[in-house]
Amino acid sequence: MAIRIVRLGTERVPDEGLRIGTVRRPPRGVSKSKFSSGNWCDVWFPNLAPSPETIKLALASETQRQWGAFVKRYRAEMASPELALRDEFLKR
Repeated sequence: MAIRIVRLGTERVPDEGLRIGTVRRPPRGVSKSKFSSGNWCDVWFPNLAPSPETIKLALASETQRQWGAFVKRYRAEMASPELALRDEFLKR
């Protein structure tokens, strides 16, 4: 299964599939019932959120290259043993 990392609230692409929210806190002012219809997320797993340092990269990214640096670092975090165990749990 391919995983694509997108910013919250961005338009969905055709056949995108399930959008998993991995932020520590849900968007302010958005009710849970509006998460999916507002292009936020279909399900929310805050325990899969990037580290605070990695989030700073995402917030500061203004170019595609900077966003790519965030994606690379976040993927590295997701490969850590602690999160790999969570990934195995989610596959069940």
